[in-house]
Amino acid sequence: MKNILVTASKSYSVFIGNGLLKEAGKYISQIKRNATVAVISDSHVFPIYGNTLLTSLKDAGFSAISFVFPAGEDSKTPGTYLQILNFLAENQLTRSDLIIALGGGVTGDMAGFAAATYLRGISFVQIPTSLLAMVDSSVGGKTAIDLPAGKNLVGAFYQPDLVLCDMDTLDTLPPDVFLDGCAEVIKYAVLYDAYLFETLLNHGTAFPREDVIARCVSLKRDVVAEDEHDNGARQKLNLGHTIGHGIEGCSNFSISHGKAVAIGMNIAAKAGNQIGITTGHTKEQIENILHRFGLPTASPYPAKQLYSFALSDKKRSANQINLIIPETIGSCIIRKTPIHQLESFIQAGL
Repeated sequence: MKNILVTASKSYSVFIGNGLLKEAGKYISQIKRNATVAVISDSHVFPIYGNTLLTSLKDAGFSAISFVFPAGEDSKTPGTYLQILNFLAENQLTRSDLIIALGGGVTGDMAGFAAATYLRGISFVQIPTSLLAMVDSSVGGKTAIDLPAGKNLVGAFYQPDLVLCDMDTLDTLPPDVFLDGCAEVIKYAVLYDAYLFETLLNHGTAFPREDVIARCVSLKRDVVAEDEHDNGARQKLNLGHTIGHGIEGCSNFSISHGKAVAIGMNIAAKAGNQIGITTGHTKEQIENILHRFGLPTASPYPAKQLYSFALSDKKRSANQINLIIPETIGSCIIRKTPIHQLESFIQAGL
């Protein structure tokens, strides 16, 4: 088992190992006692892991309740968020109580935003059950819900008190959902770590899970410590995301986040190569590793359609947007781009 300490506005541990769900009550009792715990989960995850978590909490002396919403990005809405807040209020949770997010990125985002805003902030714990959530969304304190105009447009920076990554939960992931997480793992390698890139290329989806997850969490830990509120270096973690969010939106979320990010990374590398930023064989290396993992690389939508979604991207500032472009494997730049040039950039990568 590995323990990675994240130091931001709040310091907390990220535990990575097997069997952590059964021991969750023990770990949580080290940060909170004599509390009511509200478990927030979705209709896919809770039937598999809910009872294990509730039993562990009750064995550790907690009073535990649960709120389960329909699984999927379609639930990441103001309506579901308000349902969670009303559930917390009806059960009279106080500032001495605790929320647990049990599930993937959608659950973590919504439960985290509820924790950030209910009573102006109560404690919460992330128990990610997807690879994507383990390596990315459960660490760093970004919480949000979607609006019809775009993804994650309402949210808060709010760090958890603890993160428990139980490797056993990856065994029940559908292969497609596991691949979504692989896209984010590849993103970290392209951004920061050529050795990680080679490891992934050599092993494919059979990569050493605990070591690779711990490496990704450590990389994100370092970025969050430097730039918690996403004003500088942390923006690099958006590699593939501006275009990826456009692909998700154009597809009405029938194309999943990880696959959209994979396409977005490939477009960024191809466009970067066209304008002389992405050098050597980097463009081909990125396309090859995405193919190695069975991830898509081509957008089914034209540049004009993707551009229209990018206009409401939360990373846009006035008439400018920051694009993350690979230089070589392990090195990317933030390029401030006038918004009117974005459509031609996307077109260059298609």
